[in-house]
Amino acid sequence: MSSSIGPILIVEDIDSVRELVELQLKARGYDVVGARDGQEALELIDQHRPVAVISDILMPRVDGFALAHRLRTNPHTAGIPIIFLSATYVSVEDERFALNLGAMRFLAKPVDAEDLLQALRNAIAVSEPSQPPLTEREFYAGYRQRLKTKLQQKAQQLARTQQQLVTVPESQRETYRNILKEAQEQHDEIQRELEALSQVFLNLK
Repeated sequence: MSSSIGPILIVEDIDSVRELVELQLKARGYDVVGARDGQEALELIDQHRPVAVISDILMPRVDGFALAHRLRTNPHTAGIPIIFLSATYVSVEDERFALNLGAMRFLAKPVDAEDLLQALRNAIAVSEPSQPPLTEREFYAGYRQRLKTKLQQKAQQLARTQQQLVTVPESQRETYRNILKEAQEQHDEIQRELEALSQVFLNLK
């Protein structure tokens, strides 16, 4: 793969995951630019003009769904193909919403390197998105529903993990505490996104 086609923008808030994807792509000859969230990605796009974006969904500040919508509704970035990678948003409804946003592919983590590379090659080969962007109302309504559903799921996961923590052997409790900590952080991030989005959604009515 020639590096002359332009860089691939990797958007991922977990450093180890972003660095792994970057290494996999660099090993195949791609130029790569990394961003820690959607806000940083938006700041880098004008400077680097990526030929494709590979993005996580659950991230601070601007998440993957919001990033995709902003790219799709901007004429200067509407044609940049987007591939989503996610370990949190993995339901059929999540995938459908991602594809309706204009994403080329939706891959669940952990993703096989060859699957990602094939998805990337296919995405770069398509010059234009296959459908118009969602309207603001369509986007915010769908986005809000995805956040509400995911928040409910995270609350259920927290309750289950808290119950398990008191019943497992002491040797396993540190693992469950780490799982509980990560789930709580994700729950809080989704809660913040939902609260901010709810105000925007009300203003659209």
